[in-house]
Amino acid sequence: MIEIILKAVIGVPIITILAILLGLLFKGLDRKIHAQMQWRVGPPLLQPFYDVRKLMAKKNLVPENAVSWLFNLMPILALVSTIGVLFYVPIAGLEPLLAGHGDLIVILYLLSIPPLAISIGGFSAGSPYSSIGSQREIVMMMSYEFPLAITIATVAWITGGQTAFSLSTIASQPIWGLVGPIGFVGLIIFLAVLLIVTPAELAKIPFDIAEAEQELSGGSLAEYSGKNLALFYISDAVKTIALASVIIAIFFPYQLSPIIGITGLYAISIDLVFFLLKVFLLMFVSVTFVRTAFARFKIDQFSTGFLGIVSALSLIALVIIWIGGV
Repeated sequence: MIEIILKAVIGVPIITILAILLGLLFKGLDRKIHAQMQWRVGPPLLQPFYDVRKLMAKKNLVPENAVSWLFNLMPILALVSTIGVLFYVPIAGLEPLLAGHGDLIVILYLLSIPPLAISIGGFSAGSPYSSIGSQREIVMMMSYEFPLAITIATVAWITGGQTAFSLSTIASQPIWGLVGPIGFVGLIIFLAVLLIVTPAELAKIPFDIAEAEQELSGGSLAEYSGKNLALFYISDAVKTIALASVIIAIFFPYQLSPIIGITGLYAISIDLVFFLLKVFLLMFVSVTFVRTAFARFKIDQFSTGFLGIVSALSLIALVIIWIGGV
């Protein structure tokens, strides 16, 4: 019991601080590279830190018609849930803080909380702009959660055993080696599905439909300001790291230290740098490149595409893996 308490006391602050710092840094990298790809100079790399500092210095404004306690609670809930995801993810080969049975199920629930918090916060603001944005957020979540759930369930089925839903178990035996040649094709499709779901989960272009600044003046977050808006901003940054970490733990859990034959603190350092590199590459492919190359979808195009095409792809991948055998 004492060991668990010490682990929590030491691990929770470290993971929280690193998640926030790295999340904001990756947000800065995303904005900088996005600008460079459009032949613009772009903001400074540390601009997200400046934005958070500026928002933290401002006063929280609560709309007159808002349900104030809900309005103020939702940013905290969004941030806590995104940080909570990282307590279940093995990073750089290290055991997760809350490793155990059912990690993936808990992660699915935790990932669904931020969009719900944004929606509830928008509804509680009493603004027509935020209400429309919240309605869109709910429609989007209902559209992309199904293919995401199919992917997670199939990964657990491939892994098998009593700890099938444990990310530590999945990361310890990469799923690419658990399927045959036909199943390999199914896994590639599942990876593609997750890469498509990622910008939707993060509400990035072309799937920033709920925010749509040109249409809804910020959508669900239109009435937020000050520290509350800063918490939502940080939550979005941390969720980027969390979602990328989950995908890496499932599909790319490989470490560099065993290959080059080093151990101890040097191994942890090398593996951590390698892990961050994988996060950067994954985010570049699924977020930065996509939001640079595509324009915003309409809400009907989004729901049709995810409930139709993307969900169909996930089911096809499931059938392919079933045919190929596990």
